[in-house]
This record gives sequence, C-alpha cells and structure tokens, in this order.
Amino acid sequence: MNSRLPMEMVGCYCKKEGYAFKVDDRYPLKEDVNMFTNEIPGFGAVRLEYLVSDFTGTLSVDGKLLPGVKERLNRIAELLDIHILTADTFGKARAALRGVKCEIHILEGKRHDIQKKGYVGMLGAEKVIALGNGKNDRSMLKAARIGVAVCLREGCATEAITSADILVTSPVDALDLLLRPKRCKATLRF
Repeated sequence: MNSRLPMEMVGCYCKKEGYAFKVDDRYPLKEDVNMFTNEIPGFGAVRLEYLVSDFTGTLSVDGKLLPGVKERLNRIAELLDIHILTADTFGKARAALRGVKCEIHILEGKRHDIQKKGYVGMLGAEKVIALGNGKNDRSMLKAARIGVAVCLREGCATEAITSADILVTSPVDALDLLLRPKRCKATLRF
C-alpha cells in the first residue's frame, strides 16, 4: 500500500512529536503521525486526532463493508486514531472490519446517542471528525468538530442531517474529505 498522501494535501499539516510539518509529495506519511490540521476560512482551524464512525448504514449496508472503505480507513489510520461505535445490528462489524486499523466498540444497553456523544466528549470533541446516519448519531455529529452525515440505502435520520456539518451519499466520499482535504475546505468555508 502506498502511504503517500495525494497532492491535494499540500497546504495542510500533520503533527509529529510536537512539530508541525507540511505534507506534500516530498514527505512520506509516517506511522506515528497523530494529527490532521486544516485551516478553513470562516470555519476556523481544524485539528483532528480521531475519526469516530458508526458502522451500520454508515460504512456498511446490511452489515457488509462497502467497496473502497477498508483501504481508505487504513490510509486514514496513518493520520488519525479510528474508533467505530456501533450497535452492530447485523452482528457482522468485527468480521467486516478485520484488517482495518481501528478500535471497535459494540454498544450495549439503551441510549446509544448518549453513549456516542459521551465517547466523542471523552476523546475531546474538538479533535474529532464523526460519521453517522442514524438518530442515535445526531448528538455525536453535533458535538464533533466536523460532523458528517452519510446517507446510504438505509437512509439518514433528519436529525442526523441537521446535526451534521456536511452531508454525503457514500462513506467513500466521507473518508475522502480527509484524504482530499480541499473538498472539506470547499464545503465548509464561508
């Protein structure tokens, strides 16, 4: 796997061992990079350390990870720590995410919306980009620095859409906001 970032990353920065360095074609991405930074006019500075995502209906359909998601998640794992929070409706999340560099948290009990928001808060909401589609994702999407509602065949709860900063129609598009940050900048700037 090529761990170099696309040329669109020029002008964005990653933080390594306390030092910010410009990412461009001359700098291969190192495994210990732990932050993604982007300055977005009007929206402000974005300094992310975590990607927190729902699984069912966000990264998968009927419990099956969608094409292109695994590769993108593993590229993003070189930039950010990835956490998957899911009720795992189909019971397939762990198997589908095998080989993906992420932490998987299967939620139990009630009020998954509060559990997800609390998890984002524990990480530091200003350092999180969150992906989700369900009503139980609305609070984490609103709390995160960037909330992305993903609308697939399962649909997307209107409360998730109104709580998000961005709406996309595929998880590949959502993940490409990090891999091609000019897309994110173009959408959020004002």
